Amino acid sequence: MTPAEPSFELLTGAGASPVILHVPHSAREIPDDVRAGIVLDDSALARELDHITDAHTAGIADEAARLAGVTPWRFVNRLSRLVVDPERFPDEREEMGAVGMGAVYTRTTHREVLRPDGHDPEPLLSRYFRPYAQAMTEAVAQRLDAVGRVVIVDVHSYPTAPLPYELHGTGPRPPVCLGTDAFHTPPALLTAAREAFAGCGETGLDSPFSGTYVPLDFYGREPRVAALMVEIRRDTYMREPGGPAGPGLGRLAGALARLVDAVSG
Repeated sequence: MTPAEPSFELLTGAGASPVILHVPHSAREIPDDVRAGIVLDDSALARELDHITDAHTAGIADEAARLAGVTPWRFVNRLSRLVVDPERFPDEREEMGAVGMGAVYTRTTHREVLRPDGHDPEPLLSRYFRPYAQAMTEAVAQRLDAVGRVVIVDVHSYPTAPLPYELHGTGPRPPVCLGTDAFHTPPALLTAAREAFAGCGETGLDSPFSGTYVPLDFYGREPRVAALMVEIRRDTYMREPGGPAGPGLGRLAGALARLVDAVSG
């Protein structure tokens, strides 16, 4: 990836689809100049990527798009969240800043130093975070203009055992966790998700992770934008940490496709 190439990709769906599958944490790539600002050696960085990456979630979204009766749109981050995390607030509103994991991480999943104290996040925010946010805002606006509503399904995964960085890691860790927002997650969307993932094991709510991603231009003010986070426990589809996918990937992709179809009509 060259500096001129975008760090994200909007993959075209059906013209009538209101659904955007958002995949922010599936990639491992880090540009060389960004890598230079990370203090971990190569082996430690590889281990950190194993823990922090939502491995194979882009593959789950790809397969779900292929299976769905109405092809959803997909907005996919092509860089590691160790470059920037597009789902975090870039300011003091972000609670994960307390453990050095705001929009630009300075600590690892095990609370070790990732970037040195005094690191200036602004160059990374300008180069990666803000263009990503703007492009996602535009993607949502385009769907609103085209079909009058949007359903953002945020596709994530999480480890079977809690990692030291987690602020709320002591609660239930079901096979599928649904993250909700009081304004943007209507009951019908939550019901559709529970029905779609019923064959994948227990479906929990807002534990160990809660909330969902909505671009700030629409957050809390545009009821036509619905959103739900789908957090998949990694042992249901892959070998942890950072290993290959297994047969569970197809089952989960099929469930995600059922959710897409349920909310596309």
